[in-house]
Amino acid sequence: MGSLQTPTNLSNKSCLCVSGRVVKGLRVERQVGLGFSWLLKGRRNRKVQSLCVRSTVSDGSSIAENKNVSEGLLLGAERDGSGSVVGFRLIPHSVAGDATMVESHDIVANDRDDLSEDAEEMEETPIKLTFNIIFVTAEAAPYSKTGGLGDVCGSLPMALAARGHRVMVVSPRYLNGGPSDEKYANAVDLDVRATVHCFGDAQEVAFYHEYRAGVDWVFVDHSSYRRPGTPYGDIYGAFGDNQFRFTLLSHAACEAPLVLPLGGFTYGEKCLFLANDWHASLVPLLLAAKYRPYGVYKDARSVVAIHNIAHQGVEPAATYNNLGLPPQWYGALEWIFPTWARTHALDTGETVNVLKGAIAVADRILTVSQGYSWEITTPEGGYGLHELLSSRQSVLNGITNGIDVNDWNPSTDEHIASHYSINDLSRKAQCKTDLQKELGLPIRPDCPLIGFIGRLDYQKGVDIILSAIPELMQNDVQFVMLGSGEKQYEDWMRHTQNLFKDKFRAWVGFNVPVSHRITAGCDILLMPSRFEPCGLNQLYAMRYGTIPVVHSTGGLRDTVKNFNPYAQEGKGEGTGWTFSPLTSEKLVDTLKLAIGTYTEHKSSWEGLMKRGMGRDYSWEYAAIQYEQVFTWAFIDPPYVR
Repeated sequence: MGSLQTPTNLSNKSCLCVSGRVVKGLRVERQVGLGFSWLLKGRRNRKVQSLCVRSTVSDGSSIAENKNVSEGLLLGAERDGSGSVVGFRLIPHSVAGDATMVESHDIVANDRDDLSEDAEEMEETPIKLTFNIIFVTAEAAPYSKTGGLGDVCGSLPMALAARGHRVMVVSPRYLNGGPSDEKYANAVDLDVRATVHCFGDAQEVAFYHEYRAGVDWVFVDHSSYRRPGTPYGDIYGAFGDNQFRFTLLSHAACEAPLVLPLGGFTYGEKCLFLANDWHASLVPLLLAAKYRPYGVYKDARSVVAIHNIAHQGVEPAATYNNLGLPPQWYGALEWIFPTWARTHALDTGETVNVLKGAIAVADRILTVSQGYSWEITTPEGGYGLHELLSSRQSVLNGITNGIDVNDWNPSTDEHIASHYSINDLSRKAQCKTDLQKELGLPIRPDCPLIGFIGRLDYQKGVDIILSAIPELMQNDVQFVMLGSGEKQYEDWMRHTQNLFKDKFRAWVGFNVPVSHRITAGCDILLMPSRFEPCGLNQLYAMRYGTIPVVHSTGGLRDTVKNFNPYAQEGKGEGTGWTFSPLTSEKLVDTLKLAIGTYTEHKSSWEGLMKRGMGRDYSWEYAAIQYEQVFTWAFIDPPYVR
């Protein structure tokens, strides 16, 4: 825990001021002013109880004063070698020392609408809790990445570490015999082995470690992570033993804070585990079922982060015995498919669902945007878990992802030839010309250039683009698509390029430098996703002054503000266009509106570009909101069955 930074302008005998009241007779060296108002402001639905601060006076006796402040935060004294109090720090009462006592336990609210406000308030206040945070994830960039999960778990830990937290990321050490193995070159074997009991046997895992950017990157080593392919499969499909591989990860992650002497000492039991998606969802269950009954991790907390609820880790019911959980916990994971979803008449539909179990027992639940946190409580967006999520709505929040503002910066981007900024947009036009040259399109500075970057599958709405292209190509536009995925869409892209040689370009596959050049060179980025938990490409686009046109769903609806040219006395507002319903007709109509604005209203277009580029996309802003959720997690006692 980090101590409060306080002025050193008091004599030895002074007083402690808490919420406007005075506790006299304390021997202190520094004045401490505690602003608890950020916990109270805007809390419409919370029960606010009292904080009882007990402090030792100079004669060794103790005094107590009840304060009408939000409970759950403790005031702990820091002493010098003589025993004198020299400072104070706030700690959750799971780690309370002998100088502080809290008498109450629950602040109850639906806090979803207050996170942004709290983030601003927490940024202004000098009071800040620090945590031991354990990220558990199947992927973390730059070591492993297939999508947004890798980006989040590669960037958010560093943002939290920069704010004073002790952060460990636990993920597998994937080795496939190729150049990507070099990403682990700086990770050293800690020479610590842990024995994990699951799948009817004792499995031994090793731990590798790299300390980088203030974060302990810990890689679990086991033979099941050493094979060609992605973290989840190869050219033949998903690996058949993924349940085993990620069960192993969860068990190893629970052991890591107890056994790894990082920086000279372990993280210990007073941790906050952030379990990402189904791959790590066994962690909250292990804490509750395996450790706490024996007094271990009794003061730890768990948060499950849902990046894509469509993937839940569902396996046959018979596999429950492989997970290393006590038999009586089966009901927490039990999942029965409805009759219509069963494969045959004798199929009982009985399965185990690890994400469902994590949602049931985790201390808090997070998604990667506010819109998505609501969508997953609906029958359309919850993929069968909407009722359970609705029942836990009081601990469910959404926090929009940040982006790496150093990697995605048009003024320094190493992948683009011409750099520009919000204060000088002139060289963005050169990026467009460079892109047209690279793609072999006619160099036409005034022709709207539309881009798409993403997986070629049903979720991303590629079929909607397919049906809209014939009409769209009747307009004076150019279109480029970058992505890979379903073969039918890859073949369609190649065919369309042959039909519209001067207007359409297909880049089948994925190339990071090209994605940067498309983002910088296009005028419009199209994202017609059916659902999008957060989405990153629209954030990249706005950062580069490229205007997003998106389906109004999830994080896309949260992050793209619809253009209104008449707002603010005709100066306009908004950063792009959203459309709904998801039809080819609506997509074309919205693109035509954007194209018309680009060609006929240059000043309005420049306003759109600058408003998008001026937004705060950093992970630090998101990290402040994560801190608020972590604080809430420690207010209530942990889950105990």
